[in-house]
Amino acid sequence: MRAVGYQIPAPITDEASLVDIELPKPEPKGRDLLVEVKAISVNPVDTKVRRSVAPEAGQWRVLGWDAAGRVVATGANASLFRPGDDVFYSGALAPQGTNAEFHLVDERLVGRKPTSLGYAEAAALPLTAVTAWETLFDRLDVGKPVAGAAPAILIIGGAGGVGSIAVQLARQLTGLTVIATASRPETRDWALGLGAHYVVDHSRPLAAEVAALAIGAPSFVFSTTNTDQHLAEIVRSIAPQGRFAVIDDPKSLDINPFKRKSVSVHWEFMFTRSMFETADMAAQGEHLNELARLVDTGAIRTTLGETGGLINAANLKRAHALIESGKAKGKIVLEGF
Repeated sequence: MRAVGYQIPAPITDEASLVDIELPKPEPKGRDLLVEVKAISVNPVDTKVRRSVAPEAGQWRVLGWDAAGRVVATGANASLFRPGDDVFYSGALAPQGTNAEFHLVDERLVGRKPTSLGYAEAAALPLTAVTAWETLFDRLDVGKPVAGAAPAILIIGGAGGVGSIAVQLARQLTGLTVIATASRPETRDWALGLGAHYVVDHSRPLAAEVAALAIGAPSFVFSTTNTDQHLAEIVRSIAPQGRFAVIDDPKSLDINPFKRKSVSVHWEFMFTRSMFETADMAAQGEHLNELARLVDTGAIRTTLGETGGLINAANLKRAHALIESGKAKGKIVLEGF
């Protein structure tokens, strides 16, 4: 089968950073689904792994987590899907990812593709949607009010992949005032179009930007990017006894300044459930099925920002470079081989 992989971690400008290759078609076992991949999207985690994680000597590492496609075979213990079912998912931190014609995934991590979306539109959603869902409802517990605080959430990086879906989920599924951050006219318009009540400029001091809205200190802050740069402003902005969640990889994160406000700090890593095969691992498939329902009712829309052509090394290199530039809006999707 056709795939795109690498053998040595390298900058995206390196010719060997991503290469078109041929690999054996995998076979499903246990609760595996074998999925014919129709479309994939590219996430920041793809670029981080490509730069830093080496496969075993002589082996190829195939990146990619987001996918939409069709089930072509199932393992002996799989019962949730059948061949012919259209699905979407973000999978697990396995060495062989979705940048291939066929991919194995545990059925508990899979949802039924929204019927109203094509493969490309559906592939934009899984990883960011699961991350946003878990952050809002499992980590921040946004349904539980913070006494005396403004019923509001500040989403830093509101036009990025995770921010784009978090804005929609918060607007559609909670009564919170949604404050997104963006620094360019096009990303500001994007966040407003997704449902943000307000957009503030994260290139300016955030505490003053939020205070100028005159709605009070927000109960929740969800930081998706550049957390270390914004941390002092987050401390100033958040309400006493508020809840703060982070998903990026700051070089350091000093949470001591939150002590005076008794702010709780929550990490979100959407691969935790699959990595440790937690008892509630199937929650990710359930989240995706609920997301599909919300999409099909018109409550949530795809966060596809750009289509990058066929799934091949050249197009994946361009997608990685755009993500690394920090100028991506929404999700970058590639479709077909």
